[in-house]
Amino acid sequence: MAAHSDSEFVFGRHEPASHVIIHVSDPHFLAGGARLGGRYDVESNFAHTLDAIRAVHPHPAAIVITGDLADLGEPDAYRRLRTAVEPVARELGAPVVWVAGNHDERPALREGLLGQEPSQEPITGVWDLDGLRLIALDTSVPGWHHGDLDDGQLEWLADVLREPAPHGTLLAMHHPPLPSHVPLFDILELRHQDELAEVIRGSDVRGILAGHLHYSAHGMFAGVPVSVSSATCYTMNVARPAADVNGMDAAQAFQIVHVRPDTITHTVVPVTDAPTGDHFSTAWLERMARLSPEERLEAFSRKR
Repeated sequence: MAAHSDSEFVFGRHEPASHVIIHVSDPHFLAGGARLGGRYDVESNFAHTLDAIRAVHPHPAAIVITGDLADLGEPDAYRRLRTAVEPVARELGAPVVWVAGNHDERPALREGLLGQEPSQEPITGVWDLDGLRLIALDTSVPGWHHGDLDDGQLEWLADVLREPAPHGTLLAMHHPPLPSHVPLFDILELRHQDELAEVIRGSDVRGILAGHLHYSAHGMFAGVPVSVSSATCYTMNVARPAADVNGMDAAQAFQIVHVRPDTITHTVVPVTDAPTGDHFSTAWLERMARLSPEERLEAFSRKR
């Protein structure tokens, strides 16, 4: 798959992005289109998210969905999610990377989304996105909600990472290897983090994409940036004291990830219909492109 920049206009010091990835998390679909907790219309929220994904980039390198694809692991929930996502992925020409989360059930996920025989084996995979390697890990623990990585998965990851990729590697997993300031999430944290750090430290891993928290967060792990995408189903109202944080049907978001030779950026994209200005446009950028760098500074940077 060819890499694509999301803009032909480059006015700064950095090269265009070699790869653009859409990072989505925690749809929590239910059989029959049921509302989550009788309250959250997760399918409608996800449909709005897909509309926003269509708008932000015409051809991302991949759409990565980092777990809790279904809320109860029901076969019909996976069918409904696949029916929603696949037409958009085809339209954008992007592969979909399905990552298992603690609410998922491995057998039903394998059958409903991957077209594989059902089993309890970890759901892992490696994608070569025109030289950028994406590795999906399975931090789910059958029968539990905390996260873990067993020796077999860590050994497999170490083996894959022995050969560097041209553009480096991104890991995608559900449970982030980060602390949360919300105490309830630390009960459900990822275990064996020290062992994971030993595997990735000094490798070509450039970033970790995760979910689970239902709010956007960023941090460092073993020298690698970690980016947690907010949920599409419902989010956590972190505008409260940590002990009082609970879910709310607002502030849903996903992230657009720009991979450049020297850095990777993660932009939180709100899914909202808020009134938006119309000053900047492709036509405005084309006018700027016709100017020299000095003329652009004079036209746009100088204070009036």
